Amino acid sequence: MGVNKYEIYNNKVIITLNDRVCFTSEDIINSELFKRILTNCIAELKRKNSVIINIFDDINNINEEKISALIKTLKFLTKNSTELLPSAVPGSEILLRDRHLFFDFIEYFYNHWRSMERYIVCDASDRDFEKRPYRAFNNIVEPISHMVRSTYRDIQENLSNDPPRIYRQVIAGPQVGVIAVPMRIPLPTGSFDQLQSIPIIRQVLLYPPLILNPPMNKRSGKFERIYKNPLDLIDLNYEEWLCYPAKVGDLVMLVYFHKKFAELGLSLCNLFEMADDKDLQRKPDAVYVFGTDRKALEGLAKMPTVFFDDEVNDIFIGAVPGDDDFGYFGYLKKMILTLHNIKMMKRGRLPFHGAMMRMVLKGNKDLTFLFMGDTGAGKSETLEAFRALGEDYIQDIIIIADDMGSFGISSEGQIMGYGTETGAFLRLDDLLPGYALAQIDRAIIMNANQVNARILLPVTTFNNVVKGHKIDFILYANNYEDIDEDHPLIERIATPGEALKIFREGTVMSKGTTTTTGIVHTYFANVFGPVQYKELHETLASEYFEAFFKAGVFVGQIRTRLGLNGCERNGPQEAAKELLALIHRQ
Repeated sequence: MGVNKYEIYNNKVIITLNDRVCFTSEDIINSELFKRILTNCIAELKRKNSVIINIFDDINNINEEKISALIKTLKFLTKNSTELLPSAVPGSEILLRDRHLFFDFIEYFYNHWRSMERYIVCDASDRDFEKRPYRAFNNIVEPISHMVRSTYRDIQENLSNDPPRIYRQVIAGPQVGVIAVPMRIPLPTGSFDQLQSIPIIRQVLLYPPLILNPPMNKRSGKFERIYKNPLDLIDLNYEEWLCYPAKVGDLVMLVYFHKKFAELGLSLCNLFEMADDKDLQRKPDAVYVFGTDRKALEGLAKMPTVFFDDEVNDIFIGAVPGDDDFGYFGYLKKMILTLHNIKMMKRGRLPFHGAMMRMVLKGNKDLTFLFMGDTGAGKSETLEAFRALGEDYIQDIIIIADDMGSFGISSEGQIMGYGTETGAFLRLDDLLPGYALAQIDRAIIMNANQVNARILLPVTTFNNVVKGHKIDFILYANNYEDIDEDHPLIERIATPGEALKIFREGTVMSKGTTTTTGIVHTYFANVFGPVQYKELHETLASEYFEAFFKAGVFVGQIRTRLGLNGCERNGPQEAAKELLALIHRQ
């Protein structure tokens, strides 16, 4: 079959290839993976006490011989009808006592396979996959999907002798394809050496929409600085890991993730630009090991979500355990952004937690807005409402930052804004009706049936993220106050000191995206860097807020009311309307 190996983690199957793929139904059915999936499916039917398990004569004695007879029966049915089956495959007559029930088993088995998250890793160590990625994907991933579907349909048709009238061309093979190759990265020596054998992802193929179900749907705590290098404490088996090389703004971070969390690590491609070969020729700004042994991290901090500032080598090292409790995309994204923010502060730039957009109005009037605030404050929701309401007035809306970014000050004293992500990680519940459906062809959806269901999709280009844009409006997203005569939808702040107080308090009505609820206060609504380096941040904040007012930036707060009952939809919409009116008054 050309399968070097496969791994199954809960409901995920990860296949590694470096040779030819399955070209025939017989190859598929003869594979060890097929037998493993079939055995797991039978065990699932037994646990459910499903009537379908009654294709076997004694459900308490489904042994190796009976499974072998089932596999031979399926292989025979890929090419032949049932008439010759009893003489060709001993034991098949038991399985086909009730042909309709056996037909139901085939359907269940096919759906059992498709219910799994399916990934394929093309090992490019000895091949030219990386040079011609589309050809590699086309020659490997597509044929597998085709052959799985064809095998299912051949068995189905030969069993019933009545071809179906409707064909649904679902993705039956891998949902995600990856080309990965070991590369020598200019990392420090010593404990960093264990990273050098882990394959680096060079290309990713997705079949969206991806509907994923990670083990956790929210994040808790913050990332804590420790004074030991986590790499000195852990021992990685390179065969169990992959690396996504992320461009986070103008930084390069190598994100090493255990295959147990493949759905999370590979979803990074919808959020961060992938580093190119030139980027990988220089020392990365950070490495992040996501999914390591928890015991190695115990006792280092209150939470085992830690990072080390290696000032000698000028590199950050982050680490998070592989327990299911940390199986949420926020643990990946927010650690990466924490390290980015600290790096920016060390460069003299002030990080922000917010959504930034550049708007080109009809008539070529150009304005850039930044909504700052904590998770669930209504930043992205107001931005999307604004996009929908402003169709008649807005020529273009360009996303610069969806969640994190940084301020710089130009030589002329202008306030410049920079982003980090090319994608967005949004709450489904807070989006405008129909928005998620309109983006479904590019989307990764996580925990769709749970509270805090999320959609992850690309929203901008890397050039827009790193270019640097002059900022005109900085608005704190206030989701907790209702509006009245003294609390308008948009309120301009009079002085740097007053603005610093509001932004420093970081008040928000928690929406349950973390484990906090109710009114909470977070230093600058940002536990991702400023809290850990508070002294440095406080100096920068005072400098920058003075610069905001000196440059004539509109500094204020916008009351989204997203945290108030009954205002989840109309709050951001009304805030967006007022923002549109404010623009017209400028």
